[in-house]
Amino acid sequence: MKTHLKINSPPPKPNPNPANNSTTRFAVAVFLTLSSAIALPSCGGDGSTGSAPPGAGLSSRENQVAASAPPPPPAPEPAAQRPKAPASSKKTAETPATRPQLIKKAELSVVVKSIDATTKSVTNIVEKQQGDILGFQNQKPPDSSVRQTASVEIRVPQERLETTLEALAKLGTVENRALMAEDVTNQLVDNEARLRNLRKSEEMVLKIMERSGSVGDVLKAAQELSNIRESIERIDAQLKSLRNQVAYSTISLTLEAAVSAQQTPEPSLGLRVQETWGKATHSVGELTLGLFALGIWLLAYSPYLLLIGAAVYGYNRFKKQHSAPKIQEPKPPQ
Repeated sequence: MKTHLKINSPPPKPNPNPANNSTTRFAVAVFLTLSSAIALPSCGGDGSTGSAPPGAGLSSRENQVAASAPPPPPAPEPAAQRPKAPASSKKTAETPATRPQLIKKAELSVVVKSIDATTKSVTNIVEKQQGDILGFQNQKPPDSSVRQTASVEIRVPQERLETTLEALAKLGTVENRALMAEDVTNQLVDNEARLRNLRKSEEMVLKIMERSGSVGDVLKAAQELSNIRESIERIDAQLKSLRNQVAYSTISLTLEAAVSAQQTPEPSLGLRVQETWGKATHSVGELTLGLFALGIWLLAYSPYLLLIGAAVYGYNRFKKQHSAPKIQEPKPPQ
């Protein structure tokens, strides 16, 4: 006879607060996620390949929380691995563009009322602009049908060129105005570079000469040093000339009278007679002195003249004697 025992166990009590369990589980998942996020960079830096992938031992809900967590910030790169900015672009950004070096020349033609009065005004303008007058030429016409003109060559600082041209243009009516510029920036840069190289060569040759050596080596070094210094002086003179032309501009000013110049009055009849008499007496005196000088020369050479004359006379006489025909006497009849 089988006996069956039945034990009546009390039924399980329901959880009075199921929300607390889910909250606790969520907090544990967040804690584990943060711990794994902190530990992952250190494990990745060790280089071990046998470590388990992150989140392998977590539940599906915990994996979802770990996936939604923000990734850790990337580690800063070493200074040696950072890409360097190109030095050329930085140098270009820091170095400003050089101003072009120009040689400026201007031409100006102005019609004025009086050239004499305008010349004084031109002198005042040039002195005010701290310039110089390099040349002046006043051409007076031969008759009243031609205008009187004057040419002035002016040099002023380049920064005062426009101001000077405006001041000169106000002296009258401008007929012609021109401005020309020549860029010599490359020439200046090339000459400066050549000059620096030559000075370095000069220093090297001087150091070689200071060392003890044979007389031939010293003479060769001295000759080379002389050639280098000659080149330095020539290039230095070219640089000074170019810089002077850049610093100072030239203006070719032409002044023309507004009206024809008045013809000078002709001299009177008495003045003409007096001038003619003076010229005639002067000519007579010059002729007298010339004849007197000729007589002195003839007297000095008279012995030679006499010998030449005697030789010519004897030759002619001898020629006549031998060239005269002989006269034959007639024969008597038989």
